[in-house]
Amino acid sequence: MTKFDVLTVGNAIVDIIARCDDQFLIDNKITKAAMNLIDAERAELLYARMGPAVEASGGSAGNTAAGVASFGGKAAYFGKVAEDQLGEIFAHDIRAQGVHYQTQPKGTFPPTARSMIFVTHDGERSMNTYLGACVELGPEDVEADVVAESKVTYFEGYLWDPPRAKEAIRECARIAHENGREMSMTLSDSFCVDRYRGEFLDLMRSGTVDIVFANRQEVLALYETDDFEAALNSIAKDCKIAAVTMSEDGAVILKDTERFYVDAIKIRELVDTTGAGDLFASGFLYGYTQGRTLEDCGKLGCLAAGIVIQQIGPRPMKSLAEAGKQAGLI
Repeated sequence: MTKFDVLTVGNAIVDIIARCDDQFLIDNKITKAAMNLIDAERAELLYARMGPAVEASGGSAGNTAAGVASFGGKAAYFGKVAEDQLGEIFAHDIRAQGVHYQTQPKGTFPPTARSMIFVTHDGERSMNTYLGACVELGPEDVEADVVAESKVTYFEGYLWDPPRAKEAIRECARIAHENGREMSMTLSDSFCVDRYRGEFLDLMRSGTVDIVFANRQEVLALYETDDFEAALNSIAKDCKIAAVTMSEDGAVILKDTERFYVDAIKIRELVDTTGAGDLFASGFLYGYTQGRTLEDCGKLGCLAAGIVIQQIGPRPMKSLAEAGKQAGLI
């Protein structure tokens, strides 16, 4: 018996979310629909210019862990915070959602990471992230017993920005595979793919990563093509399983020569796309670790993503287990 279904590893970030118009993005030189890395000075400037905001514990992999727990799965998380107010908020929130989290905080400087997220009227989010304490995550933060006892270890591509985190991920992969477990990653965003294309492809082709999550833009960026069909064929060859999301067109799951297309759920209103990909991964991985078919895994992913985009904030406010039962998926 394994102790955990899914272990996620990522940047422990508190999200600060506010609405704005497209002109605000232009005036403040913010790249729309991307994750922009910023320094402490710019973080203070953007925070001062924000309108009314909602603070919520986030970070891509943290959101995925929270989603797995909301489905009723056993989730764990590695991520670095500082000994400060935002660090306490992050730790409290993720534990309150039933996720195992024991990563030791590191002093008071650099402070806990925060991401100023500007949501425009079309529901698109533009993230401006100060990594802070995130860059301190390293191999010493790997709890070997947790990796060994997790069916799947999942990490975010954003971790390739802080250098020591790469060592931690490679150590996780070594432990996971030695214990017959699997590794999974999300490509995170197309700009992240542009920065680390060669390394990401090597992780997939070497077998370091077994399951890959991407959206349409990311998979096109990975293979430097405008041909979506060609990109799908390529990613199917490069990893064991690929799950590619396509916004309102749902998702496609690829394994060898098999493909499973899954429809997006019907929603009442698109409020905020923050966390959509993270929650898709949570539904998919919950289903996968429960032995469900790949098609069912995709359906659970689309359900979770569809629920989170109808609220502000990246973590589900309603029970995904209950939603899954109502949809006949659990």
